Amino acid sequence: MPSIPFQALACPLDGQPLALVENNTWCCAAGHSFDIARQGYVNLLPVQHKRSQDPGDSKAMVAARQRFLQAGHYQPLAEAISRYVATWAARQPSGAEGFSCLDAGCGEGYYLRRLARSVPHELALIGLDISKSAVMAAAKQDDKQAPVSRWVVGSNAHLPVQPAALDGVLCMFGFPVYDEFARVLKSGGVLLQVEAGAQHLRELREVIYPQLKPERSPALEVPEGFAYIDEETLSYPIRLEGQQAIADLLAMTPHLYRASAEGRARAAELDQLAMTVDVRLVQWARR
Repeated sequence: MPSIPFQALACPLDGQPLALVENNTWCCAAGHSFDIARQGYVNLLPVQHKRSQDPGDSKAMVAARQRFLQAGHYQPLAEAISRYVATWAARQPSGAEGFSCLDAGCGEGYYLRRLARSVPHELALIGLDISKSAVMAAAKQDDKQAPVSRWVVGSNAHLPVQPAALDGVLCMFGFPVYDEFARVLKSGGVLLQVEAGAQHLRELREVIYPQLKPERSPALEVPEGFAYIDEETLSYPIRLEGQQAIADLLAMTPHLYRASAEGRARAAELDQLAMTVDVRLVQWARR
């Protein structure tokens, strides 16, 4: 089912609603304006909200993630996320104008594109990432006549979204900012948080680190403003063939910077690697 455009953006400078003018510029009542780039995204990350000149994943990291995800290694996870969203959307009251959902840290848009193709309900999607390179890559893959999502450069710490505008939020391997998620979710809206489990990519970590720390299961703390619904663990094996595939995986994880030069060199020598994908999916409801 085709997506409908997400409209409830907010000015990152004063928080006022943004309106789309002539299909190429977002403006607020105070006169702040933000042009839609030719690739189809809008940059709503003001300089004062940046911690560096070019925050987030680099163009090379985005390209590595895109190659890895397109190879299908995380397809079971994408299918699980789509099932959750389909369940949420099916509960919408009749007459609701689509199920509005934010991917907070969307990268190059892999999960939202699969949502748009597989969920049999009308969706209003917004993909947001602090990396301009990632959002640009996501927007470039859209059909400009029928875009999958509203693609936005922005920060989870200051979501450029109007209060109580969203039915769902996805935060996958990202940086959750619960007070912001609570602000933009409607009462009863749902947050799906995807986190690495204890065994996630353990075989790669055994290669790049001299010793692994003992695994601990962190206590599940209920974020303020939310209620716990449920959780599940998704675990399955994958096998990477070729040095490029292994390098791509390493480049899209924090381990690229945490590993020593020696550890990265050991990974670069591998021609194949069997690994475990182990993730925890937790559902929270906005109270």
